Amino acid sequence: MSTFLAQSLTDWLKLAPQPRPLTGKDVWNVFLSYRSVDRPWTMNLYDVLTQHGYKVYIDQCALPAGSELTARLQQALQASQSGVLVWSSATSESDWVAKEYSTLDRMASTKPGFYFVPVRVDPSELPPFIANRVYLDFSAYPDGPNGSDLLRLLHGIVGQPLSREAADFALKLNEAAKQAADDVNAAIFNKDPGQLKDLFKTGGLAWQTSSALACKTAEGLIKLKCNDDAIAMLEQIEKQFLRAIRPQQLHALALARRGQGDDLKQAQRILGRLYQDGQRDPETLGIYGRTWMDRYNKSNDPSDLQQSRDLYVEAFQRAPDDYYTGINAAAKSVLLGTPAEVELGGKLADQVQTIVGTDPVQGDYWKTATVGEVFLLKKNYADAGRLYKAAVAMARAEIGSHEST
Repeated sequence: MSTFLAQSLTDWLKLAPQPRPLTGKDVWNVFLSYRSVDRPWTMNLYDVLTQHGYKVYIDQCALPAGSELTARLQQALQASQSGVLVWSSATSESDWVAKEYSTLDRMASTKPGFYFVPVRVDPSELPPFIANRVYLDFSAYPDGPNGSDLLRLLHGIVGQPLSREAADFALKLNEAAKQAADDVNAAIFNKDPGQLKDLFKTGGLAWQTSSALACKTAEGLIKLKCNDDAIAMLEQIEKQFLRAIRPQQLHALALARRGQGDDLKQAQRILGRLYQDGQRDPETLGIYGRTWMDRYNKSNDPSDLQQSRDLYVEAFQRAPDDYYTGINAAAKSVLLGTPAEVELGGKLADQVQTIVGTDPVQGDYWKTATVGEVFLLKKNYADAGRLYKAAVAMARAEIGSHEST
């Protein structure tokens, strides 16, 4: 590590506030409120906070639109020092946003020392009741928190204003993080795995404050079917960010996609450990379900296919707005082949179609491919082909994604 980078990292650690001591009935430093579609971004925030020693409550199952906080969530919120509401266009259902916002806002008014910070993770228009409150804008960082607002967020959840020194440092961090994110996205678009590896090797402050940028880079290598390089990179990321969940998920995915030797066993060991540790989020369950499908392809044992389907169903039940796990639950049900399973697959496909619609979603490869798969399950082959073609046109470089689809 260069002297400049070492000093920058020292400055970051000095300026990033530490969590407040937990006193009285408080059990959590931060309560994260989000919808399941924003879980990857929220998990990167979770990784940043836990890396800095914060005790973070993140529920494994986001609530359906419009529902009240369950008793368990309410209890956790009451035992928290601060709350963060993660908002995007995908979470724009007015009922959910209004109720979550009002609950957190009421906590900030009634519980002494409770701080509430709304964050926006894409450039869509905010509801008026959020726009009228001070919020943090992470729309330039759709893969996870970074830049100047990450430092502001850490200050906000402990109720500290930024010092002049911290504000100046935040501006430098913002410039570095934005440029690094643009470089990574350009390398993926240009089908340039060598550039991705060079960017990771060169590093910089934006790579040290959060695992999000490094994970984005490793995920890019997976999409470009450079799984060996992705695995080597993720092993380094895991050593640097010991508490981070996202690198472990991607490590398992890269092993599963490579599929050599004991790769499948290693992937299932990683995912099994996360599963037993209570990480029952759609991402972990989805990748875990994929590995059981890989086992079925090798074993031809219907129980492996059943296990794959059950994991996808569990994920979709926990997060009924997550189309990725929903479409896989539908497809595996159809593959099981009994009349009852095929009927269930059709019902699940109908649920997914209410989420993804019937048309290509510009700029969203996976959502568009999912629309195609719904048509495929419904035996509408012409529209399925049209949607798959549109999906590939959106991400021509991502041959690993194409093969997975």
